Amino acid sequence: MRLNLLLRPGWLLTAFVVITFATACFTLLAPWQFERHAERQETNAALEASFEAAPVPLAGALAAAPTRTTEWRLVTATGEFLPEHEAVARLRTVQGAAAFEVLTPFRLADGSTVLVDRGFVRPDEGVTIPGFAPAPAGQVTITGRVRIGERTAADRQPFTEGGHRQVYAIDPQAVLPGSLAGYVRLEAGSPGVLGALPLPQLEAGPSFSYALQWIAFGAMTLIGLVYFTWREIKPGGVLDKPRKKSVAEILAEDEDAEHPADRATTSGATTSGATTGGATTDEGASAAAAR
Repeated sequence: MRLNLLLRPGWLLTAFVVITFATACFTLLAPWQFERHAERQETNAALEASFEAAPVPLAGALAAAPTRTTEWRLVTATGEFLPEHEAVARLRTVQGAAAFEVLTPFRLADGSTVLVDRGFVRPDEGVTIPGFAPAPAGQVTITGRVRIGERTAADRQPFTEGGHRQVYAIDPQAVLPGSLAGYVRLEAGSPGVLGALPLPQLEAGPSFSYALQWIAFGAMTLIGLVYFTWREIKPGGVLDKPRKKSVAEILAEDEDAEHPADRATTSGATTSGATTGGATTDEGASAAAAR
């Protein structure tokens, strides 16, 4: 066993990356997908309940801020629209195509105000707000579904262009401060509705399977790290490689392979020269002794 091989910088870096990725899979990515799946399930449950429930008065439904379990409740309200505070939500998508959503505050009989999403209109030439029917005047009774309000980003404040006040988010406080929490999205056939917005599809979506995939990815990386660690601490592993040869050694080996005869001749000549030189030296020594 050669555990000291695992202390090499390259192996330590690999282990760090693998463990970091697996930790992110287990603690961040998989829980995030599980949370999205739970939110989808709550939305589906609220929608299914609203399909069977009779409409309730808006005042009771919005006594508290709507949540994911109370969202989509079908409500009715009597009052009048306030077109002077109307706004248009931009950068929306309905059934895969660009759209604007028309937002008009609605004053209830008790004096409180709720934001009403009257539905969508398609842009002219891709970017321009088209003309659309104004909200009905006078007292009317509307029917719609409660929705959770959106939040306006700090860098996307309302502005006026082309005669329309425009917003980036369906935020009741951005359209008319003091409005009730949440807003009402009109149903088809309700007074003031434009293009009725479709309900979301009742499907679980891929979030649960994505969460399982992240868990599988994290587990596979850890199993792979354990396997390769066990393999490399045994003799013959990848970490037990021989020393890399220098460029000079590689060039010398290539030279030997290309000219083996020249190398042998040179070696033989050197040996012969050494022998001849030795004989000459011996003869010179004998002559000196005779004198």
